[in-house]
Amino acid sequence: MKNKTFLALLFLVTTNIFSQNTYVFLGSYNRDKTAEAIQVYLLDTLRGKLTKFTSVKNIVNPSYLTVSPNGKYVYACTDTKTPNAGSVSSFEFNTTAKTLTFLNSQRSGGENPVYVSVHKNGKWLANANYTEGSVSVYPLLENGKIDSIAQNFQYMDGSVNKERQTRSHVHSAVFSPKCDYFFLPDLGADKIRCYAFDENQKKPLVETQNPFTKTDLEAGPRHFTFHPNQKWGYCIEEMAGQISAYNYENGILNKIQRIATHPEKIKEGFESSDIHISPDGKFLYATNRGKENNIAIFSIDENGLLKSIGYQSTLGKHPRIFAIDESGKFLIASNVLTGNIIVFKRDFKTGLLKKVGKQIKMQNVSCVQIKQI
Repeated sequence: MKNKTFLALLFLVTTNIFSQNTYVFLGSYNRDKTAEAIQVYLLDTLRGKLTKFTSVKNIVNPSYLTVSPNGKYVYACTDTKTPNAGSVSSFEFNTTAKTLTFLNSQRSGGENPVYVSVHKNGKWLANANYTEGSVSVYPLLENGKIDSIAQNFQYMDGSVNKERQTRSHVHSAVFSPKCDYFFLPDLGADKIRCYAFDENQKKPLVETQNPFTKTDLEAGPRHFTFHPNQKWGYCIEEMAGQISAYNYENGILNKIQRIATHPEKIKEGFESSDIHISPDGKFLYATNRGKENNIAIFSIDENGLLKSIGYQSTLGKHPRIFAIDESGKFLIASNVLTGNIIVFKRDFKTGLLKKVGKQIKMQNVSCVQIKQI
């Protein structure tokens, strides 16, 4: 009897594992409505090969994407870099029918939306608007559609750089690990803004006693990520080419380190972009655009401090966004100016990267997200 029970459980576990597939979602700066603005590929988790799965047209500039926790819906920043416009859009992803179907759009509450994120309960969507420096929060309906804006906050304060920091430029919108706080790196103001997030309220963003963490002047904080242990946070600073590491607890960030994403020979022209941590928490990766077009690789020690261990070319120009799959086996980089997507295999022991498979081409590819479904 025990053997039969064990075999039955083994069958259920293995069936669940092998019934899941890993999908790669690609967004783009695409003003041609007849072209495929969002593409979806299936990732071969043994060889790293990408196979076309589906796509969608008739969407302008879906520059940044995120996938719902259950994998059924895709949300995008749309009408990005479009004067007097800006929206967020929802799509239904059906793996059986192999379709990605437009559901609806809402105004983004500010020009040039650049980042969207979904609460872990799948009931809230938030987006950051770069040009006008604002954040918007929306309820999500059970059918995946985006409801009207619940809250919108606009910011006006800037910082010291007269060319790039005359006003706020919110560049990302990131939930804390428990989704009880919400962080907004503001490139224009040299701040990481923070709200408490009450998922049970109609207006979930709640002001706190610590509304922001001030970064170094002319840092230009861009993207932010948390360590899997939930104790540390890391912010990549676009203008300064640095990463600031923080101890994190209950919405409060305390800086413990600041380290360059570039080799010492690079003195100016920084365009640091994206930042992610491997699922095992041992390595941090960050992209550099402009002069280098590479991924900086860091080890993370037991105190959360970073140590530079190498650089990997992205084999293209302007790597805006990259992603690591949930197993930690692969890292996929998207290069905007050369319109190519490269799959790298991660070495679990060293953290180093090695190109695998053939590159995929997509004009003006701006974003990549990976989701196992």
